[in-house]
Amino acid sequence: MTIVTAPATPSRWDDVVTTFGRRGDDPTWCWCRRFLDPPADAQNAADNRDALRGEISTAAVAPGLIAYVDTTPAGWTRVMPRNELPGVIANRALRRLLTDDPGAWWVTCFAVDRRFRGMGVARSLLDAAVAHAGEHGATAVEGHPVDVDALQAERTSGSALFTGTMRLFLGAGFTEIGRTYRSRPVMRLEL
Repeated sequence: MTIVTAPATPSRWDDVVTTFGRRGDDPTWCWCRRFLDPPADAQNAADNRDALRGEISTAAVAPGLIAYVDTTPAGWTRVMPRNELPGVIANRALRRLLTDDPGAWWVTCFAVDRRFRGMGVARSLLDAAVAHAGEHGATAVEGHPVDVDALQAERTSGSALFTGTMRLFLGAGFTEIGRTYRSRPVMRLEL
């Protein structure tokens, strides 16, 4: 088994859709747009799938990466400058912890096909996100994963871990800079 990653480009759109699995058929699902501006007309739910497709089609720098297991699309992550994510900037709990750093990039989410979970896909995506950010001038990469050990739930669904796990970030060399909640550390890796 080989895991490789590639930037999400217009020619790889079908692979992006595949990584979202059954949710790939639902245009109103999040499509990794949670931390971006809300649609202008919130009454009419936006087609988030088309919004992501438009973003990928027009971006000067790919806003995300795709992981492939052998040749099968297996996962996605979004990584981009923190200052382009209004949902991160406007979050009061995060603002208390984050310093003003125009060079900081943020990993917002992971989507890994359930058939490929536990195989290192998320780690490959996180490593690639750090490299991608560094290649585009980032001074640091941050994220807001879940500390599974601090959760009170007996079992945690994969969808609850869409921001990644603390263990994943620690394994990639990130350090904790604070917490917004007992189970929500903010992680940072200086580049």
